[in-house]
Amino acid sequence: MANRVVITGLGVVAPNGVGLQAFESAIRGGKSGIRFDEELKRLQFSCQISGKPQLNDALIAQYFSTLELRNFNSNGIIYGVIAGMDAWKDSGLPVAEANEPFWDYGLVFGSGTSGIDRFREAIYDIDELKVRRLGSTVVLQTMNSGVSAYLSGKLGLGNQVSTNSSACSTGTESLLMAYERIKNGYADVVLSGATSDSGPYIWGGFDAMKVCTYKSNDDPERGSRPMSSTAAGFVPGSGAGALVVESLDHALKRGARIYAEILGGHVNSGGQRGKGTMTAPSPIAVQRCIRQALQHANVLATQVNLINAHLTATSMDSLEIRNWVEALERSGDDFPTINTLKGMTGHCLTAAGSIECVAAVLQLHGNFIFPNINCEDLHPEITNLIASKRIPQKTLEQRSDILIKASFGFGDVNACLVLKKYNENDV
Repeated sequence: MANRVVITGLGVVAPNGVGLQAFESAIRGGKSGIRFDEELKRLQFSCQISGKPQLNDALIAQYFSTLELRNFNSNGIIYGVIAGMDAWKDSGLPVAEANEPFWDYGLVFGSGTSGIDRFREAIYDIDELKVRRLGSTVVLQTMNSGVSAYLSGKLGLGNQVSTNSSACSTGTESLLMAYERIKNGYADVVLSGATSDSGPYIWGGFDAMKVCTYKSNDDPERGSRPMSSTAAGFVPGSGAGALVVESLDHALKRGARIYAEILGGHVNSGGQRGKGTMTAPSPIAVQRCIRQALQHANVLATQVNLINAHLTATSMDSLEIRNWVEALERSGDDFPTINTLKGMTGHCLTAAGSIECVAAVLQLHGNFIFPNINCEDLHPEITNLIASKRIPQKTLEQRSDILIKASFGFGDVNACLVLKKYNENDV
């Protein structure tokens, strides 16, 4: 018999809030974390605003030793370690003793381009024949699985320890991978999450593609405008989100607080066929991913109360809404309430799914729906499909029982999961 799977810990490093309390306060209040970026201006980027978590040396020193921080220059690993360790602490789970790891506790933590600033420094050192000065941590900082290596070592995890990477769907995919491992009985606990590095070497390619907005450099907080008629491209962001995933039996035995239950989900690809391309999602694949997620979760489309969507503030927003309408066969007033975090954080790339999953779980657990900001001028192609009242622009104090979360990434890849508000009587 398959295990039921629940979420028992959350951690987040987001542009609009570092730490769970600050982040929940920010999303409840519709607070933006997008700011003017002097470095992007100096480098003559078209988009000179960004969503970057606000950290300081004192905070970072709580998670890394002085020795670890020597010659350290990888924001992605810093974000991921802070979010991951905060989630672990939030769950109430212990750190393994020195002699033996937790054989039934594992980790799936996604990453994209990581440690690129440190890699650039290393290239210069090598070119200048200073290879011996690279330091002992350059490999860990620049390999894609560096964040998983750091986290598993700090926590003592002895089950599967992996890093997945599937562009913007990475974080949601990592949560589904953790779910599958626990459902099938291969682990009792899996720390899931994803991180994304920050800075011009990460964001430069997107600016060159002209998919980032250049119209709000003088008004950063208004720059990210999902579902808006005046949306002009996404705002680059960064950070990390982390979720502790656990079998219900294991959580109940240790008296853990349970945030939500994972009912199921699906990942797929459009194969870049039909209307799917490297940068544009296949509508057929997206709709199939949503339908399959509901089927695997044994949930009817009519039962969905809330959608936490991908919606990036690009020309693809209207297409995404159409895909939801087609997949759920619900439209107008009958459409579920829908929101997106990217108006507040920008597009956090590899970390987007995990940060947004944390926000989704907080909504279920806290009985609220955070607002869609910067979309007072809703795009008519969207309001022709769904009622504008289904796109709240103010926080709603409202219970949701079934939430569906999706992420869609470069390469025509999709991930969709179904979350349920946990009811302690439903055991």
